[in-house]
Amino acid sequence: MLTADKPAIAARLRAAGCVFAEDEADLLVAAAASADDLAAKVAKRAAGMPLEQVIGWAEFCGRRIMVDPGVFVPRRRTEFLVRRAVSLAADPGRGDGRPVLLDLCCGTGAIGVAVTAALSDAGLAAQLHCADLDPAAVRCARRNVPAGSQVYHGDLFEPLPAVLRGSVRLLLANVPYVPTAEIGLLPAEARLHERRLALDGGTDGLDLLRLVAAQAPLWLAPGGYLLSETSRPQAAAAAAAFASAGLAAEVACSDELSATVISGRMG
Repeated sequence: MLTADKPAIAARLRAAGCVFAEDEADLLVAAAASADDLAAKVAKRAAGMPLEQVIGWAEFCGRRIMVDPGVFVPRRRTEFLVRRAVSLAADPGRGDGRPVLLDLCCGTGAIGVAVTAALSDAGLAAQLHCADLDPAAVRCARRNVPAGSQVYHGDLFEPLPAVLRGSVRLLLANVPYVPTAEIGLLPAEARLHERRLALDGGTDGLDLLRLVAAQAPLWLAPGGYLLSETSRPQAAAAAAAFASAGLAAEVACSDELSATVISGRMG
């Protein structure tokens, strides 16, 4: 039985530096289709591949999100962006009808999926659109998003249909924000197993955020919001970029999740 291998698997993972070796052993055993598959999965994890890419899914906002090798793994801190988006969707200025959500640089689509699900639980049936430049991420997102959602392949707003202009209630843009010079300081799991385009935010980490903020007013509905995650040291510059685009910017932080989110409201 595969379960008989758990102590040996945990010992191997612990030796490889996995802090939660026993828990990871359980997940690897549960994900394996055979003894050979288990051995391959254990070898990949011991070699440093992110657990989520090895087992094929990540837990995010209580949901199982499919993750393929090489695709950016949803971070728990980004659950704060989801909370902020859901709270802002209840803003009195949101308007009537079915809200349009746009998950830009969507990766697995985890943010859009989580926000859409939360709004559905609150009685709001949102229309979800996602876009990413990475074809592997696009394939992954298409497996995760609910039926009726659209996932586009292309650079930022470029692949989106013109009909979305001026209609987006929540623009969820978790763009890369690691400064180029700091990519080498990232944990090996991210540095070696996630696409650089999902990590590198340019010289100060805010190149893509500025591009998105500048174009966001073309796509946002009146009273709509742009939301992006940054680090705390970047928050003031990120908020200034939002303000320069004509958005009323606000910074929110979560000590619990070590997360910082900038929101900008379209007047």
